[in-house]
Amino acid sequence: MNGPEIRVEFAPELHLFVPRARPTGAARATTDGVSTLGHVVESLGVPLTEVGTLLVDGREVPRGHVPSGGESVSVRAVERPQRVPGAPLRFLLDVHLGTLARRLRLLGVDTAYESTDLGDPALAALSAAEKRVMLSRDRGLLRRRELWAGAYVYSNRPDDQLREVLDRFRPELRPWTRCTACNGLLKQATKEEVADQLKGGTERSYDVFAQCRACGRAYWKGAHHEQLEAIVEAAVRGSTQGG
Repeated sequence: MNGPEIRVEFAPELHLFVPRARPTGAARATTDGVSTLGHVVESLGVPLTEVGTLLVDGREVPRGHVPSGGESVSVRAVERPQRVPGAPLRFLLDVHLGTLARRLRLLGVDTAYESTDLGDPALAALSAAEKRVMLSRDRGLLRRRELWAGAYVYSNRPDDQLREVLDRFRPELRPWTRCTACNGLLKQATKEEVADQLKGGTERSYDVFAQCRACGRAYWKGAHHEQLEAIVEAAVRGSTQGG
């Protein structure tokens, strides 16, 4: 038997999660007198990681509010920049976001990533254990209760994904300080220290090197440096303008 209904209006950014709310941006949901508003919103398709302020008949309420029939609910998007209190800001990315992970590391942002699929339960547990913000395009993963924190990545293009994450969280950028392969910290290295990783042309052409303290990988300003420099400059410029 259907219960009393409430009207739920969503911020424009959230419409993609609720196809039934188009084109008006609102949907109707039944209430049972037990389920929280957070549960109702999530059941309509919106991960709670994307939900900001909840208003009921114009007044702000917590996610634990139990709605009554006839209420009018407004669901706002997360405020930007989003603050994640309780731990240093660091990220965990699922297997589908490898390029984004490497670019965040290039900018010096602490970013955990495994190239093998750990599965949703393991990722959620790792997010909680290491207090990392889970970044994913998997809505099911972002609904897992054990997550420390999470965020949906809206774009499927790495350039847009990077801008999106930087705009949403405004992490401190420290370019060229992390290993793009393993997330370890880099240190200056001599040519002799990394000689076993250099081919003849590289050894003759370059004199400035860095090396990962964790995995030992060597870095130098090679053929792709200009492309990487452009990514860094754009990110730093955007961060300065946004801040």
